[in-house]
Order: sequence, then structure tokens, then C-alpha cells
Amino acid sequence: MHTFLVDLVSVVIVLGILVLVHEFGHFLAAKLCGVRVEQFSIGFPPRLFGIKIGETDYCISATPLGGYVKMTGESMPGENLSLQGADGETLAEQKEDPGALTSHPRWQRMIIGFAGPFANFVLALGLMTGFYMLHNEVPLYEDQPIQLDWVIPGSTAANAGLMAGDTIVSFDGQKKPSWEEVYEHTALNLQSENISHSVPVVVERNGQRITATLPLSDGTPASKAAADFTLDKIGLLPVIQPGPVKVSSVSDASPALKAGMQSGDQILSIDGHQFHGTPTIVAYLQDRKGASVTVQLEHAGNTSSVVIQPRLDQGPDGSAWHIGFMGAPPPSRIEQMPFPKAVKASVKFSRENSLLILEVLKRLLTHRMSVNTLSSPIGIAQQTGMAAETPGWEAKFRIMAALSLNLGILNLLPFPILDGGMILFLIIESILRRDVNMVFKERIYQVAFVLIIVFFGYIVFNDISKLSIFAQSKP
Repeated sequence: MHTFLVDLVSVVIVLGILVLVHEFGHFLAAKLCGVRVEQFSIGFPPRLFGIKIGETDYCISATPLGGYVKMTGESMPGENLSLQGADGETLAEQKEDPGALTSHPRWQRMIIGFAGPFANFVLALGLMTGFYMLHNEVPLYEDQPIQLDWVIPGSTAANAGLMAGDTIVSFDGQKKPSWEEVYEHTALNLQSENISHSVPVVVERNGQRITATLPLSDGTPASKAAADFTLDKIGLLPVIQPGPVKVSSVSDASPALKAGMQSGDQILSIDGHQFHGTPTIVAYLQDRKGASVTVQLEHAGNTSSVVIQPRLDQGPDGSAWHIGFMGAPPPSRIEQMPFPKAVKASVKFSRENSLLILEVLKRLLTHRMSVNTLSSPIGIAQQTGMAAETPGWEAKFRIMAALSLNLGILNLLPFPILDGGMILFLIIESILRRDVNMVFKERIYQVAFVLIIVFFGYIVFNDISKLSIFAQSKP
């Protein structure tokens, strides 16, 4: 059963590791540049306990919002949160101290600022490379004949005559194609000078073989279509598990929870259709465009029928209809990739997730996505908790790598207090060939610190309001 304790323990472990790696990046770069590190803290002040080794105090602090590395010469509130500026005499002394940060060239200080996010990028790459090499979970359906679970009405596949229940027995001349062969033939076709970008497909339906011509692009430029191709883009949703979808968890305040769906349920049918994969259910909900659906459930041998009204949620890919549950992963086998292939897959994972984060930021800035969709540590705790309870290792590695990428990219944003803000000031000072006025810089950091605290408090309140204990009290 999903509990608050699971959420709490999982998020403390995950964020603790991510912050430790981030700050170690700053720490290592500072040491290599000859900067004296006075304190290495996980969490923000006040200090709880720790140990001093050499010139550095390694400690755990009380405010679990992140961490920091305190270097000699730092006096800005964004860098050590003391909110106390240094006087001119102290600054002059620090510039004469070879161990002080301010006595080092600006390019070295930029490297130190970038080293934290860089460490998070390396962690994400390393985690996914290790996962692909040692425990890559490949769904069993990828080795089996491609049977269609659903064909989206009005899609290119539907217009080509394909139907749910069909089995693809030939794709572009390849007999009994595997998933990898389908994607390879698709990429080759889209990159060729074939103007139509269509392939011949043979499907088996009720014991008969039917030939169709299947367009592989819905109008997207061929180069982009080749890189982003998935079967669902042309309307095909394959069977990814032999039996019905099993509910792994139900989101707080979701339509599914209000209708009585619970963890462990099996979804026998939706509006009479038997689906064999969560992606198929999601695609069906989009096709219904928010219309209520009748879901037949089975729990502990008992069946029931509930009516669920989907909810339109904002996400990085735009708005989509959801009912608010997570399906159990399909059966899988373990494949150990060779190192070069594992690195390539890890780079692809990191690139796709980084682009997703940047797309979210772009949509927030252009008001195409609500700030209410962002997650505070409470929302992150729910995600890590669900990943901890999901069978297998894939969900755990993916959530940790994705959060590490998030942390790295967000810290590079050019906002005071963040690493990107410090780098921005150093770039400005390099262009001006002089330091920015210390009092002015301190006021900027103070304002930025207050804004971040207010923003953090808002998203925490927003996440708390989504919890089921509050949502169920609403009319």
C-alpha cells in the first residue's frame, strides 16, 4: 500500500544523493582551482551536526531544500545565504588571500559554478548507462508479433484500413518484423527520396491476409519524423501485455480515485473495449475528447462497473485527458547492453528528458502551461514513492536520472542565487572588466532569495491542496 512514509523516505534518499553529487561537483572544482572550502553542507542553515576535516566542515543542516559549499571569499546571500555583505576592507583582504574565491580569475569561478550542474548531468548519464548495461528491462512484447490493440479513428493507419486485432506479418517487405526492424525500416524510408514516405504492410485478420499501404508521416518534416517516430503517431497502438491492465497506483484527487478505483484493480474493459496497455487507454481517452467512460474493474475476484469523467490536465506536450492512475509495467526480460550501446541509449534518454524540461520552461514563460503543474518536494516525493513501489528497477533509475537532469538544468538558469545567476554576473563583470557594485549585487540576491522562497511556498501549498485528504473535502 502506498504510504506517506514511503514517499518521505524515498524523496530524502533521492534528493540527498542528488544534492550530494551537485555540491561535490562544486567542491571538487574549487579544490582543483586552489579555493579554500570552509563548509560542505547538505541542507541549509542552521547546522545540525557534522565533522571538520582539515579546513572543511562537513555537515548536515536543518533546512532540507538543497545544500551548498561555502568557500572563502563568498559573501553574497545567494552563495552562502548569510544575507550579510562584506565590507570593503574584508574584500580587499580576500583578494590578497590565494585561497579565497575572489582572488581567482573569473573563468575559474565560472568553472566552479558550472561544476555542480555538470556533476548532475554526469550522474544521470552514469545511472542510465549502468542500468542499460546491467539491468535493462525490455518488455516481452517487443520480441513478439506486433498485434494491434487499438487504431485511432481518423489516423493515417485507420485511413489505410488497419483495425484493432490485426497482426502485422510483413512491414516494408520484412517478414514477421520485430519492433527494432519496424523502426529501422521506418527511419530508412523517411530518410530516402521516397516522396510518399509510405510502406506496404500485410496484416492478418481473422485468418486472412490483407495488404495495405501505410503512410509513415502525418505531415511532419521527414528528418524530424524519422527521429521522433512511434507507432502511435500514425494511429497504431499495439498489444503490450497478454491480459488486462493492472492498476499500480491511483493519483490523489484524481477522477479515478473519486470513482473508487484503487491499487490492485484490473481494468477489464472501457466502454466495452478490452485494452492491453496503458498507452492504449490514454489514446482512447484523447479520442473521446473528455466524454465520460464506463470502466469495468476486477478486484480480488469481484467485478464492478464505474463511470469516470476524465480531467483535462496540462503537461509538457500540451493538454491531455487523464483519469489519474498508473498501470503496472508489462512483463519484461533483462538485456545487458554492451558499453557503447548503453552509452548511446543513455545519451538519448538524457537528451530527450533535457529537451522535455526546456519545453516545460518555454511553455511556462509563454503562458501555455500553468505554474500549478510544477511539483514541489511534496509532488516529487509522491513520484519517488510510486517509483519505489513499482516492480523492477527501471522506474527507480529513470526517476533519479530525470530529477538529476532537472536539478542540473534548473541550476543553470540565469537567476540570482542559482549557479546560472552567479555565472551571469561573472560574464557581465568580464565584459565590463570590473566588479559589479557589491551593495547592488547584494540587494539583487536578497530580492531573488525572497522571490524563490515565496515561489517555493506557493508550489508547496499547491501540492498540499492536491492531496486526497483535502481534495475529498471539496464539494
